[in-house]
Amino acid sequence: MKKITKDMIIIDVLKMDPNTADIFFEYGMHCIGCPHSSGESIGQASRAHGVDADALVKALNEYFAQ
Repeated sequence: MKKITKDMIIIDVLKMDPNTADIFFEYGMHCIGCPHSSGESIGQASRAHGVDADALVKALNEYFAQ
């Protein structure tokens, strides 16, 4: 299993498993379909949206660990 990091581009995580969109939504990241998701890292998007990037990355890694 690949470890998710704040440096990963959002669309790359979504390509790994489209169901991760639900996790992004839970953290207020509703711009999954916007052009920025294909060029913005989780860390960058988290800062822009006021989201705790560490908590989001932890939730994504817990999801992939299942």
